Amino acid sequence: MTTRTLLVWVCLLAVCYGQRAEHLLAQNPCSSKTTCSDCARTATCAWCFAPEFNGPRCFNPAMEGGTAGCDEAYIFNPDNQQSIDPMYNRELTRAKGRMGIGMESGYYEESMSSSSSSSSGSSVKGGGGYMAAGAGENLVQIKPQRVKLQLRMNQMQKMSFSYAQAQDYPVDLYYLMDLSRSMKNDKEKLSTLGSLLSSTMRNITSNFRIGFGSFVDKLVMPYVSTVPKNLISPCDGCAAPYGYKNQMSLSNDTDFFDKAVAQADVSGNLDAPEGGFDAIMQAVVCKQEIGWREHARKLLVFSTDAGFHYAGDGKLGGIVQPNDGECHMEDNSYTHSTVQDYPSISQINLKVKEHAINVIFAVTAEQINVYEQLSRHIEGSSSGILSDDSDNVVDLVREQYNKITSTVEMKDTSSDAVQIMYYSSCLGSKDKLVQTNKCEGLKVGDVVEFSAEITLKECPKDPSKWRQTFTIYPVGVSESLTVELDMLCDCPCEHPGHHAYNDSPLVCSGQGISACGVCVCHPGRFGKSCECSAHSGVSLEQERGCRPTNATSGPLCSNRGTCICGVCECNKMDDLLKVISGPFCECDNFTCDMNHGEICSGPSHGECVCGKCNCRPEYTGPACQCLKDQSACISPENGKICSGNGKCVCGQCVCSVDDDRHYTGKFCDNCPTCPGRCEDFKHCVLCEVHKRGPLYNPDQPGRDCGECALYPEVVEGKIEANETLNEHLCSFYDDEDCLYVYVYSYNDTRTVHIRAQKEHECPRKVFILGIVLGVIAAIVLVGLALLMLWKMVTTIHDRREFARFEKERMMAKWDTGENPIYKQATSTFKNPTYAGK
Repeated sequence: MTTRTLLVWVCLLAVCYGQRAEHLLAQNPCSSKTTCSDCARTATCAWCFAPEFNGPRCFNPAMEGGTAGCDEAYIFNPDNQQSIDPMYNRELTRAKGRMGIGMESGYYEESMSSSSSSSSGSSVKGGGGYMAAGAGENLVQIKPQRVKLQLRMNQMQKMSFSYAQAQDYPVDLYYLMDLSRSMKNDKEKLSTLGSLLSSTMRNITSNFRIGFGSFVDKLVMPYVSTVPKNLISPCDGCAAPYGYKNQMSLSNDTDFFDKAVAQADVSGNLDAPEGGFDAIMQAVVCKQEIGWREHARKLLVFSTDAGFHYAGDGKLGGIVQPNDGECHMEDNSYTHSTVQDYPSISQINLKVKEHAINVIFAVTAEQINVYEQLSRHIEGSSSGILSDDSDNVVDLVREQYNKITSTVEMKDTSSDAVQIMYYSSCLGSKDKLVQTNKCEGLKVGDVVEFSAEITLKECPKDPSKWRQTFTIYPVGVSESLTVELDMLCDCPCEHPGHHAYNDSPLVCSGQGISACGVCVCHPGRFGKSCECSAHSGVSLEQERGCRPTNATSGPLCSNRGTCICGVCECNKMDDLLKVISGPFCECDNFTCDMNHGEICSGPSHGECVCGKCNCRPEYTGPACQCLKDQSACISPENGKICSGNGKCVCGQCVCSVDDDRHYTGKFCDNCPTCPGRCEDFKHCVLCEVHKRGPLYNPDQPGRDCGECALYPEVVEGKIEANETLNEHLCSFYDDEDCLYVYVYSYNDTRTVHIRAQKEHECPRKVFILGIVLGVIAAIVLVGLALLMLWKMVTTIHDRREFARFEKERMMAKWDTGENPIYKQATSTFKNPTYAGK
């Protein structure tokens, strides 16, 4: 045997051993875990850290008898835990009045007395700002508010929480308007609708504030004209262009809103898209300047009749610095319009989520498709069609607000290491949960129960990230459920201070520390007690002795044993009848194929040797489930195994399939594409059943069919082959094109049995002479019809010509008694000079 051939065989053996090891790992993944941390990260495994324990330290309690012989005091098998502090489990606010939940009369009077104060630079009347703030802070819309979780990897934990929209929840509405010249009519209409908009929203909540801002575009070419006179007034009656201005911070002063809108002047720009993204970003992130309240439903109404510039468009004007998403406002004006590029859609979405703001795009019909697409990429946003002069803005805002508040959608800020699945029945029966994070059709006071299935998919490599905090929040609402997550990614006994942790030089041969009952060796040392050294290449050589491939890679001892200084020590099983063996622990006597719940079909059929069934002489098959006796496959027709057209496999025929022959049936004796014995029985069936054919001789009574002795069974009606009786269907035509049908089969004594159809099917006789005469008659009749038609057409034509002639003659102005072309032979002349004298 050459070296190359030997290498090929070694590689094949390595592949086989690797597959067996993977099969065992799939059965019990705990057996391959060598440290407590790895064991704890497998949800079904437990670790035994008892000293001097000889069994497998990482085991599956469900498969190995609960404790696997380990004292329960030394077993580390943590479960998921969930705890809720009563302080953060306040009840949901239910509808109790318009003044705000949880507010007592004394507090309300104190708020009224402080009406002269303002919040965030806003004008507040009647203490409305304080009352709203107080009401918002005391309203509870999600329960619980904080949960602590301890999770093992790949072990799911269910957590329930509730949401209910509180009545009289504060609302902040900021109207951001495009004030290019095309929006002049819209601005004038909006200045008269401020009071109506405010009163409409106060029907929804008494804690309502409104603000106003406007935008045009960046003050550089090609967005606006930089000609000096156009920078002063780009059009007749237009103010100087600008990027974004906060015309009015959020306030409950409706009259001031009307004045702010009326006093804002329209301006102009050059290109069709506007700088609306700059304005949205500043209106969202400038919390103090705009006056957003923490506990309030925040609405940003974006009104325009044009498209928008986004990240990258600034390069046309030489602006290459990306938008930083920060507030840059001085004197209520955006200062970085010509310094930073437009924000991207993802930046807008990120800031909207961070500040829990619902954006309502109120745009004209020409732009609605664009902004509907945009709203799909911005969380909590919606869009509606604005009329040409914005006279429907009040109805639009009310409609979109109802749409937003009637829907709750749960999202979270968890990291990639955590997977969360949401379930809810919404307003239906609580027994019918479906996977969803969104419920619609809600009203004030409706309580929606959610169930979250939280799973830790992986432990981050950085241990500092094993403690995380994330939130589960309703989209567009500032309240949220805070989840404090503690990942169970290691074991306490792996840290100093635990009684199972020992770093004394008296343990592990002085070359490591004892943690959780096993030695964690210093670099360059290995072995159960760190007794082996890896210096001078010893480690590589010793590991080669524990790998079937005799190489530097692959599992040591097939992951079913311990490599001790180059020799595999196979694991011991709890069941003494189950043995792992082999120089690389690659063999066992319990992972062979099974049949009817028994390995190798039981001891009477075979035994399991190194993962493969060794069958008794009379049995065969992967699980020794088949008898070698082939008598059940012998065909009764010809006495051959599978009729000579197949192989007998485990007592059943497996038929051959060729390009031109395809055998089927119990004994592979049915071949639709083969001739069979139909020709052998055809003439006898024709004679014995139908008394005709070449063998029929009526002159010999009693032997009118000669040597035929099939004695077929005559059947009324149409006949079909019965496959369960292994019948073969035959049919043929005689000289008169009559069809005859019969079937034949063999009984247990291999005697042929024939069933023949009594009636034969003959084609109907055709009267040729009648057909010929009919065709001739039809031709004659068609000819006569054509002649009559021609005569009729010519007669009609002549009559029409004669009638036209008669009509012309009647209309003639000359005497019909004379020929108009006849001239007399004589002429008459008169002398004009004579004149009759």
